[in-house]
Amino acid sequence: MPESFAPGAGGALDDDLLAITERTAVQARTFLNTIGDISSGAAPQAALPLLLLALADLTASGAVLGAIVDVVPAERFEPDAGPDADVDPLRTALAQVLAGIDEYTDVADPVLTSETGVATLSDDLASIAQELTLGLAHHAAGNLSEALWWWQFSYLQIWGERAASALRVVLVLLGHLRLDVPDDVAGEAEFDALHRD
Repeated sequence: MPESFAPGAGGALDDDLLAITERTAVQARTFLNTIGDISSGAAPQAALPLLLLALADLTASGAVLGAIVDVVPAERFEPDAGPDADVDPLRTALAQVLAGIDEYTDVADPVLTSETGVATLSDDLASIAQELTLGLAHHAAGNLSEALWWWQFSYLQIWGERAASALRVVLVLLGHLRLDVPDDVAGEAEFDALHRD
């Protein structure tokens, strides 16, 4: 069973966990800003590259949360962080930007079953945004141990898996877009590359 960390007097985190909390907050804001920009539809040709970078950065940040000891929040009950963020407009806007490439086949639990279902990048991204936003609300209210606990808990339960799935799908989509070219086009490009002065 993993070791757990309970904050000291006054709910203070040690320096290492405080640094992780602050890095996670920065990464959460960066991710939310990026998907907000993508959802605006202002640069649809950049959507997949931006998603690749945002998801890769977020999964790296999340991996730290999965690797550290279990964090126990300072308060026994979760402080009220206000109303849940409404991510439906974000989900709808992302679905419009990603129309035609939004849906993919998802394995529910690759360890326990081979059962598959249909998932969407827009749902994944909106779910991740929901969890990150709640952590940021706790962070903004000064409830740092609660923010870190929430990000860690929701990473292991929800957003870590959704981010990993979405990252794989975006990578596969980019691979298809860049590598699936007709043989004659690929041959000409290879010829040109080999015979360049």
